[in-house]
Amino acid sequence: MWKTATVIAVFAVTLGYFYHTHPNLPGQLWYFSLPFPNGSSTLNVEEDNLNTPTFEQAIASAWEALITAPTHQWKRIAVGVNACVDVVVSGVGLLEALTLDPGRGFDHEVLQSKNDLMEAFLHFMERGAAAERFFTDKEVFLSIAQAAAEDPSAQLYVGGNAALMGQKFASYPQLMVLLCGPVGPKLHQLLDDQIVVPPQSLQETDEFHLILEYQAGEQWGMTQAPQANRFIFSHDVANGKMSSMEIFAASIEEFQPELVVLSGLHMMEGMGKNLWRERLKEAVVAISDVRKQIPIHLELASMTDKEYMSSIMQEQVIPIVNSIGLNEQELLFLSQAGRGPHSELKTWDGLPDVGRVSDILLWILKQHGRSDPSSEADLTRIHFHTLSYHILATVDGYWGNQVAAVAAGARVASCQACGIQAIDVQKVILKAPHTFYSSHSEPREQLNISPNQPVTIWHRDNVTFYLTPVLVCKQPLRTVGLGDAISAEGLFYSEMLSHEL
Repeated sequence: MWKTATVIAVFAVTLGYFYHTHPNLPGQLWYFSLPFPNGSSTLNVEEDNLNTPTFEQAIASAWEALITAPTHQWKRIAVGVNACVDVVVSGVGLLEALTLDPGRGFDHEVLQSKNDLMEAFLHFMERGAAAERFFTDKEVFLSIAQAAAEDPSAQLYVGGNAALMGQKFASYPQLMVLLCGPVGPKLHQLLDDQIVVPPQSLQETDEFHLILEYQAGEQWGMTQAPQANRFIFSHDVANGKMSSMEIFAASIEEFQPELVVLSGLHMMEGMGKNLWRERLKEAVVAISDVRKQIPIHLELASMTDKEYMSSIMQEQVIPIVNSIGLNEQELLFLSQAGRGPHSELKTWDGLPDVGRVSDILLWILKQHGRSDPSSEADLTRIHFHTLSYHILATVDGYWGNQVAAVAAGARVASCQACGIQAIDVQKVILKAPHTFYSSHSEPREQLNISPNQPVTIWHRDNVTFYLTPVLVCKQPLRTVGLGDAISAEGLFYSEMLSHEL
């Protein structure tokens, strides 16, 4: 008996060691160590376990059962205000075509030269992180754009958070979608026919954004990417000034949507403090007029100016929207700008710790949202996404169907990254932690991910958290727009409960 116990103990310790040191091992290994609802243990992997589904298969199947439509679905959604054409190329390939040699990575808040571009690209490639920057020199940017367009592998897609979310919404035939933003002829051609574009949003030329992609393990000089991602840059004045904001507000009044999705605030950051201060005030006035009628979701994106983020967070936009979507870089920067929890961290050390993420989400809803019923703020929902897991945090009583919403967001991340319609378990891998804590500090609860019930739920005060793992695509075909697809899918399956807005 003692020999059996010793073997099991050694196996458990070994499994734990490999889990922490080799998080990318196939999901089957973790699956074999988990208890199942019928009470059986999978440590004995003989006979029946030869036919046992993998962890990935169990999660994919469970999602299908969990993802159900809300009682009341949106019928009309208005989206604005950033739109462009994305030119997607290999980052290393383009920089080599520009005769740039790999140097040292360095983060530039704005890009003023090709060398700045090289350094910023390497900085984020080394971390496997997404980022977006404004290129100040129009002529140099145009020369880079020309080189990108001449790349035989270059691909053109719908770009801009608003347009990308509009495209995702338009994939559902029961939805009518309004898109406001600077729409040129090429973008208009790329947009789904179901999307309505006001005549005032049409312009003679397109705004182009360059998307420099890199693959997991790709190397340039001494830098190697830990995971696939992309670096985005542009010289985009129309989106940078949010020139379509007033058109958006006027069109909403005529279109009468049930939900408004706003994005593009990050584009103003590169325009300089004097412009964004004034323009942000005007945007808030326009949003406030909309806010009297319908709920608003704000999609955030990469920013570097803490004063600008602080203005958005504390006194301008976030308190007057109902929902926000953001990734791990944006979440940490938001906390840094507001001196919130874990703001002493410069960057995430690998996979963002669930407990720390939970702390920041709770802080946002307490300090800038409506977790206190007496608060005048309207923010009650945050959809957080990172590579290996997603969390939806909602103030109790305001949102319904959030289990389906977070699962749907994770499912679309897997499918879109792999370029498939349904999850192929041979093309994905589980990278989420098997166990985690509800907070980084005490009191905290140890939680785990179950393969048959892959949405883990916990509560902190009057905020409910919903976490699901992501089945990460092993060889992603395209990383651009994943966050927008995740947020759009989560919103599609969400229902705002009856409250006077």
